[in-house]
Amino acid sequence: MVSVRSVVDRVGPTLLHALQVPEESPAVGDVVIAEPGNTLAAGDLVLGVAITETPEAAELVKQSAAKGAAAVLLKPPLAAKPSVKRAAKSADIALIEVRPATSWAQLVWLLRTVLDALADESDALEDGGGPGSGDLFRLADAVASVVDAPVTIEDTNSRVLAYSARQDLTDSARVSTIMGRRIPDDVLARFRSRGVFRELSRGRQTIFVPAQRDGTLPRLIVPIRMGGELLGSMWAVVAGPVSDERAAAFADAAPVVALHLLRRRAHTDSQRRVSAELLRAVLEGKASPRKAIAELDLSEEPHRVVVIEVSGGDGRDDEGLRLALLERISQGVGRRPVATELGGVLYAVVPDGDGWAELRAALEALPSSKKGGTPRAAAGSACEIGELATSRAQADEALSLLRAKLVPGRVVVFDEAWTALSLHRGATAASTAKVAELGPLGLLRAHDDAHESGYVDTLYQWLRHPGDPRAAAKELRIHPNTLRYRMRRLLDLVPLDLDDPDVRLALITQLVSLRWS
Repeated sequence: MVSVRSVVDRVGPTLLHALQVPEESPAVGDVVIAEPGNTLAAGDLVLGVAITETPEAAELVKQSAAKGAAAVLLKPPLAAKPSVKRAAKSADIALIEVRPATSWAQLVWLLRTVLDALADESDALEDGGGPGSGDLFRLADAVASVVDAPVTIEDTNSRVLAYSARQDLTDSARVSTIMGRRIPDDVLARFRSRGVFRELSRGRQTIFVPAQRDGTLPRLIVPIRMGGELLGSMWAVVAGPVSDERAAAFADAAPVVALHLLRRRAHTDSQRRVSAELLRAVLEGKASPRKAIAELDLSEEPHRVVVIEVSGGDGRDDEGLRLALLERISQGVGRRPVATELGGVLYAVVPDGDGWAELRAALEALPSSKKGGTPRAAAGSACEIGELATSRAQADEALSLLRAKLVPGRVVVFDEAWTALSLHRGATAASTAKVAELGPLGLLRAHDDAHESGYVDTLYQWLRHPGDPRAAAKELRIHPNTLRYRMRRLLDLVPLDLDDPDVRLALITQLVSLRWS
């Protein structure tokens, strides 16, 4: 439950002052501007933006209370008028005074973001009290009081983890950062050009960034470190250069924030481990579909299992790239695919359709690593949640084609690779039956081993392209006359009746078993 008192406390006395708050008032739901045609609802914070006369203000208070609104917000002198205060007391509704210099548009934005933050805190407590965003929001408020400036707490990727409610000093860059939950790219580029992130990585205690030509106010920045590791940073919007005392007080808060970030990371890692274990059970067919849908936040639409492997580089490079891929997948490629690492490869479960299409495009665009490691991926067919173990087996089988270089490219899809899969399965069965050991093919293989004559490959391409020696020669990268010469020589070595269709079928079966198994 979000109360009127908690909203006022979060915004702070710089912007709001509670003239009256009943002991029991409705939970706050939304922010509404009092205008003709706007319907009021229970729990609304009603903003008297266009109210200029005392009778209008008193009437708005009465109407809002009749609709079950949580509070009415007015600017002076209206909020403090005796008749307005009496109306609020009589109707038992909260009356909040908005400071004169406050922009109504800014206040609407601020109140809605504060409501979001308070709702997140309530959810965290209801979910068992784990370390959530509420802890950091309260800490951001405390740090803002220490440095006497609005503060944001950000991770190493410039994503906003929490922000203080104080908005007495702000600019468009801070508004965009909080609304988008990360520093916008253009603002990020400006700070980067000033060397801010380079200074953060070097371990500076505080960094001051002067005002910029576009109107961005000065910033005081403190890195958040623990054990030499950069965990994030705190950004304070300041009016100008900050005294050494204030800067030191701001920096002194960093270790406390670091502890919260580490606790948050540990909690997140624990949740990821639980999700990873459930996903592994799903991929092995040992978990109920209902549990998977509920706890992994999967929809009931068909999904694909995608297996992603990195090979060709050294082990450390492979591990780093797997972790980077897992982070990228977890951050929302497609429709929030669920991913885990298992047996040195990544498995992702992604909805079929747009989600799979977006993930496929991202995988195909991945570059090779500097030391030759090339990411490759295979997808099983789309199926219901309860059949994901089948999709995983299909993805593994399709990946084996890429490993053996039996199909081109770096991404293969089970549904699309049916010809290669048919040949591979047939070849595997024929290899188990040792069909290649029958007949005279062994003599050709022995001759190739001794003389590097290439007769087995020549025969295979000749059989694949019947009556088209040019196509067969092109596959072998030789001249058609060379192909004809080789065919005459191998027939001299091993008499074969290639006019007999059964002989040709038997030979192609043997050769497929050698090439595709």
